[in-house]
Amino acid sequence: VVKFRRTGESSRSDEDGISGGHEVQIEGVRTELEPVELGDGAAVPKEFANPTDDTFMVEDAVEAIGFGKFQWKLSVITGLAWANAMEMMILSILAPQLHCEWRLPSWQVALLTSVVFVGMMSSSTLWGNISDQYGRKTGLKISVLWTLYYGILSGFAPIYSWILVLRGLVGFGIGGVPQSVTLYAEFLPMKARAKCILLIEVFWALGTVFEVLLAVVVMPTLGWRWLLILSALPLLLFAGLCFWLPESARYDVLSGNQEKALATLKRIATENGAPMPLGKLVISRQEDRGKMRDLFSPHFRWTTLLLWFIWFSNAFSYYGLVLLTTELFQAGDVCSISSRRQEVKAKCSLTCEYLTEEDYTDLLWTTLSEFPGVLVTLWIIDRIGRKKTMALSFLVFSFCSLLLFLCVGRNVLTVLLFIARAFISGGFQAAYVYTPEVYPTATRALGLGTCSGMARVGALITPFIAQVMLESSVYLTLVVYSGCCLLAALASCFLPIETKGRGLQESSHKEWGQEMVGRGSHSPGESQE
Repeated sequence: VVKFRRTGESSRSDEDGISGGHEVQIEGVRTELEPVELGDGAAVPKEFANPTDDTFMVEDAVEAIGFGKFQWKLSVITGLAWANAMEMMILSILAPQLHCEWRLPSWQVALLTSVVFVGMMSSSTLWGNISDQYGRKTGLKISVLWTLYYGILSGFAPIYSWILVLRGLVGFGIGGVPQSVTLYAEFLPMKARAKCILLIEVFWALGTVFEVLLAVVVMPTLGWRWLLILSALPLLLFAGLCFWLPESARYDVLSGNQEKALATLKRIATENGAPMPLGKLVISRQEDRGKMRDLFSPHFRWTTLLLWFIWFSNAFSYYGLVLLTTELFQAGDVCSISSRRQEVKAKCSLTCEYLTEEDYTDLLWTTLSEFPGVLVTLWIIDRIGRKKTMALSFLVFSFCSLLLFLCVGRNVLTVLLFIARAFISGGFQAAYVYTPEVYPTATRALGLGTCSGMARVGALITPFIAQVMLESSVYLTLVVYSGCCLLAALASCFLPIETKGRGLQESSHKEWGQEMVGRGSHSPGESQE
């Protein structure tokens, strides 16, 4: 096998391009071609990536450069932003503490949780639009700094109304943090994308575990105010490192900034020790980026609607389980919580119970289920596809919810909650893989932002199910969560596009996958469904 690297300009007729045996005519070239001999079965060196095209796309460059040192650094830095799970996990710890300390009725405790999700719901689409209009890095930096500022400030809240407003503003900032997945996904080669996005979710799991451990140490001695302040540490670290983050080359290409995109790609190639593709970078400029109407074009309408319900169900069930876990552990099991509700009906609604050391221990065990959730999803997502992974996760969660109807002991209760949380978190992670893959660069941040916004609607409603409805009927509460996840499993199966093994689309003005035809993203025998 002989491979030539073209070092001058060439011209070739269309007939030559489709002919089986042809000669390449090179005119006006002063330099010579380099012959390189390859042994039997040897791979073509990376320096000959895209050797016969005059142009290349960002997708070609990302695939040719591959995964390396740059992506590892990017994983850690964007992961620090993703560790904002601490700000979410703190809700299940802060609520019972303030319920007792400030003598809050149950509806005010539920409102304290919901106001965070109101902020996230109201801002998710806005942050997505900012990221599509002004860049992924810009949107992510502003949202993280916003969350950091109000997160620290909420630790100094003197009264209930102040903490309500400040936690709402924290939620407003958290709504933009999912854009870290958009930025991250756009730098990943196709084969590594699902695995890498799932692995960055490990930072979410680490954040939740760290929050519980921090609460065990801080709550008995320093109190909840210091817990709020110290929970902002990962975001503080991210704020110091975020200036290293480059802007997405895909965004720069779409906004017409060819030189900046090329400089970013060269920087990645240098850090990874890989060559750039030969030729000229193609610019596919699109001015009308981040438009809501593109999400409802004929090709994406059903995908958008189904994804909104899937994200709603994910957050509704995930955060519901987090809140329900605290309630169930305090009661002992489902039967105990039912009898206890009957006993306290005549009592004052201000009756409270502080979290015990045993509660924190069990909370830690169920939180650790995030890690096997990542591993299970990592193992199946490239085998059975994104759609089936989400459907399976919802089905297992629904089944475990129904098993809670049995009067099981505390140990079995912990195991069921562990499995349920592992799979619902895995489903959430699969949605984070699928959503950036299915939308084009022009609307990718907006698509993820609107889906995240719908998730916050679910998270906004869930405290009133997991905390308020639970007081009336624990069985009705479990039926609501189980039924919602069964419908979400069906919605996952009905998604029209499977993104497994596909490249990212750039412009929303082209049909899905059109840009990748003939780009070498698929092997000849690979399915093109």
